[in-house]
Amino acid sequence: MLSHRFLFFTMTDSAKPAPKRIIPIHAEIGVREEMVSLYKKSEKIYAREVKGWFTTWRWVMVWLTQIVFYGTPWLEWNGRQAVLFDLGTRRFYMFNLVLYPQDFIYLTALLVMSAYGLFLFTTVAGRLWCGFACPQSVYTEIFMWIENKIEGSRSKRMKVDKEAWTLAKLSRKAAKHAVWIAFALWTGYTFVGYFTPIRVLGDEVISLGMGPWEMFWILFYGFATYGNAGFMREQVCKYMCPYARFQSAMFDKDTLIISYDAKRGEPRGSRARQTDPKAAGKGDCIDCTLCVQVCPTGIDIRKGLQYECIGCAACIDVCDSVMDKMGTPRGLIRYATQNAMENGWGRQQMWQRVTRPRVLIYSGILVAIVVAFVSSLYSRPPFRVDVVRDRGALGRVVDDGFVENVYRIQLMNASEQVQHYRVGVEQLTQSSVEGGQDIELGPAEARWVPIAVRVPPEVAARMGSGAAGMTVVVEQLRKSDQPQYDVRERSTFMIPR
Repeated sequence: MLSHRFLFFTMTDSAKPAPKRIIPIHAEIGVREEMVSLYKKSEKIYAREVKGWFTTWRWVMVWLTQIVFYGTPWLEWNGRQAVLFDLGTRRFYMFNLVLYPQDFIYLTALLVMSAYGLFLFTTVAGRLWCGFACPQSVYTEIFMWIENKIEGSRSKRMKVDKEAWTLAKLSRKAAKHAVWIAFALWTGYTFVGYFTPIRVLGDEVISLGMGPWEMFWILFYGFATYGNAGFMREQVCKYMCPYARFQSAMFDKDTLIISYDAKRGEPRGSRARQTDPKAAGKGDCIDCTLCVQVCPTGIDIRKGLQYECIGCAACIDVCDSVMDKMGTPRGLIRYATQNAMENGWGRQQMWQRVTRPRVLIYSGILVAIVVAFVSSLYSRPPFRVDVVRDRGALGRVVDDGFVENVYRIQLMNASEQVQHYRVGVEQLTQSSVEGGQDIELGPAEARWVPIAVRVPPEVAARMGSGAAGMTVVVEQLRKSDQPQYDVRERSTFMIPR
């Protein structure tokens, strides 16, 4: 730890006191010395186990998120992995959807919906995401549960950490870290399983045939999980997560937050269970500090809302249990709004303020984006078309004076059935197309198809030199050779001078 040492003393004369000066310690001897530390060491937080309604829901969310994350890569759909981001073939499979890099707009829409959903939930009920579904909170909860099962309760862990190293202490620590590392590596393996088929990846792991990038990301993601959930924990929420810094911009006086009822709880102080707090001149808070002991970020909620609070509601559960034992009503610490605490509102008055302008605006924007997203997915064409001109020859005169332009058509089958296509041209009088008349693509197949578009010399003469507009039409054919769906792409037809 770095520190500087200074001496503070006061020089006076007979008229008036002189201002304070600071001199190094070696300049004077025998004067008062004060140590000033430039850095404060972070103390380890030993979170106490708690049971209650919010804790139960927190574990429900842990199970749901982890079942989805670890279970989804093992699902099969149409003979393949149900959700797979295949970077090698540049195809993204999500159940019935087959997406190409050109469909990146859908990922953007998902991110926008997630952002507005976060804004909406934060405005209504604070940091619900952080406390119940954030990966950092979820994995910290899992790692803390493993720690409690192997090393024991909070008081036992604190006692053991202060003792000298023994064989028993070393074995427990080693067992805990072994389970942590195994769980973290399994998490990294699952993460990579979304980009490499997880069964193929399993065979590669067993045979030690993984590629360098697969090995790197398994180790990297595993190390990140091990470090963040096992060691950094609350430090990630306090110092690394930007959400803690800008959340106040989405809060107002009608946002549901975890609040301590100071009017009811103060003055705090210990008392016997049967003692009437009013007769003793005290509030309902007995200053047991359990709300601090169960907090995963180590804050005291009785000091008011702080940016470190992740909204896990562990303090509500433990305070309610203390109130039950003391025979006083629950809700000394509860979800409430600032207006409700100041004006003494009940639940009905509090919930009436939910539908305020900010919430309605966020909800309206979110609903509009969701509707547009779903509509776009539903009306999305079953194939994609890209038209690229042959850069080697912009336009050329061939046999009998015909003018020819060559194009490359990229066809991408966005379905998982065999499809047949036919390529044609519009807006060019008496034009003919060579190639692209009967194209068959397999499930999710992409192919480049060369075509040549020709116009007669008399038509080219009327058009003059330069570029003429045209439309390339790609039709998806039924079995009866009738068009079922078509996609049109604009391009140009060049007439040489």
